Amino acid sequence: MSKGARRYWKAAVAAVAIGTTIAMTGCSGGSGAGADGKVTLEFSQWWAPELPDGALQGIVDDFEKSHKDITVKLISGPYASTQDQTFTAAASGTMADVVGLDGAWVSDLHKQGALANLTDLMKSSDYDDSQLAAQVKQDGSTYMIPVVNFVYPLFVNEDLLKKAGVSEVPSTRTEFKAAADKISKLGGQTKGWVIPLSTENPNGIQNDLMSWAWASGGSMLKDGQPDLTNSSVKSATEFVKSLYDAKDVTPGALTLQETDKVTEFTNGRVGMMIDSLSHIDAIKKASPDLKFTVASIPAEDGYSGKRGIPYASWGIGVSDQSEHKEQAFEFVKYLMSKTVNSKLSTEANAFPGNTQSTPDLSDADPLYQKAFDIYKAGTPVNEFTGLPTADQLMRTFDEQFQKALEGQQSVDQALQNAQTEWKSKF
Repeated sequence: MSKGARRYWKAAVAAVAIGTTIAMTGCSGGSGAGADGKVTLEFSQWWAPELPDGALQGIVDDFEKSHKDITVKLISGPYASTQDQTFTAAASGTMADVVGLDGAWVSDLHKQGALANLTDLMKSSDYDDSQLAAQVKQDGSTYMIPVVNFVYPLFVNEDLLKKAGVSEVPSTRTEFKAAADKISKLGGQTKGWVIPLSTENPNGIQNDLMSWAWASGGSMLKDGQPDLTNSSVKSATEFVKSLYDAKDVTPGALTLQETDKVTEFTNGRVGMMIDSLSHIDAIKKASPDLKFTVASIPAEDGYSGKRGIPYASWGIGVSDQSEHKEQAFEFVKYLMSKTVNSKLSTEANAFPGNTQSTPDLSDADPLYQKAFDIYKAGTPVNEFTGLPTADQLMRTFDEQFQKALEGQQSVDQALQNAQTEWKSKF
């Protein structure tokens, strides 16, 4: 996907990289008001491909029935493409009126002046924000509201585990390494684990590497500042490198993206991966015979505290370039209302962003309840949310880590170099 600014674009892409083709239409900064005064809003997001077919459109249709003067046009695509297009559109002044956001994007987009101040919009519409579970702020004001929240547990292919002679799902790093070794020895294209380390979309550093430190109560920050050379980050980094050196990781890791990770697991070529809870339905739909479960991310041997579990949000914001901020925030309020947020979190199998909302899990796959139990027993962690240039911080760490993987420097050197570059961004 070209990163050049284009007003309209369209590409055939695989939704969650498991075979569902999505047509993406580029953002044009809103379609404006028609002769009848009706406003058309554009809403760019990656949510629709990860929800049951038609689920998000159904919510939009219900909104339009109660807001006769507003039409919402969905612009849907996979996460990576949406991220790329959001930043391209922000730079070219063509961002959609309403935008799906990852918390890691907010600082950069705010510095570009691309996002509207939601605190001001809440005040002008007399909105009670006490019902919001969280808000992502910059300079004291809100620029993103988490709509629903997802945990990132460990996904385990039970058939591969059994075939490799592993009787229990790994709970410690030692157990994980042993299981990864045995699965990789099955031969062919089968590997124990997969990690996406593409620097183009470097969220593998957040979800697949730093999560090992968080699982054992570690942190990459100290007093709000970078602390990458501490023992917990070093231990996690060295552990991931040990898996890579042992060839327990899917080949091509340095160029893989998150969607590639899901494809490898869905196709039965990977024994274990760390992934979003939102992909369970998509994996089962693409590969109904795949037998898998979810578990906590293994901790350091001997660790007995609460396990950190990474999470990510489907966040939402309003473009500062939109000519219809008031109507755009009406749609945001609708998504965050008690009933609608309950419905959306149920459809997405996620935690709601409205504290008064409750997802209905009565008909959900048992894996979701298992994942929620993991979430409740642990501590949700995502230290990248709201950090300055969070995406670039991941990329910087990724670049230094790749040099360590290729033998160009030690892990200590990689962490020190990343630390120095991170500090310049704070």
